[in-house]
Amino acid sequence: MNDPVNVLWEYLSSLPDLPKGCVTGDLVGREAGETTVYLNESGGHRLVRDRMDRADVEYDVYHQERAEAKRLALLVRRLLLEELPGQEADGALVLDVAEISRPRYYPDSVSREHMYGGEIAVFYVEA
Repeated sequence: MNDPVNVLWEYLSSLPDLPKGCVTGDLVGREAGETTVYLNESGGHRLVRDRMDRADVEYDVYHQERAEAKRLALLVRRLLLEELPGQEADGALVLDVAEISRPRYYPDSVSREHMYGGEIAVFYVEA
């Protein structure tokens, strides 16, 4: 089955609303202070045998300004919840997206950068 982080990365990276190059599935090579939307799979399970998966994915949004980190996190939330269902990306058809937790503020424990993070459940099948 498809890697849900790649599905979300391909979708979000294609949108002009987000800064170019900010979406990533890992933090390797990231410098403190760079605007970043970090996607990390946190769980999930097969819902319908051999057909539909549910993937839980956390998204963390880093920005130098706290207000901008929050604005971008809420934008990512809206794009995932309202725009992604029904779209195809990376060989998957996204059937639905549900919110597990809305973005909340928690500064990075190492760099102390401003960061807002939320979590979603993505329901998808192979396209």
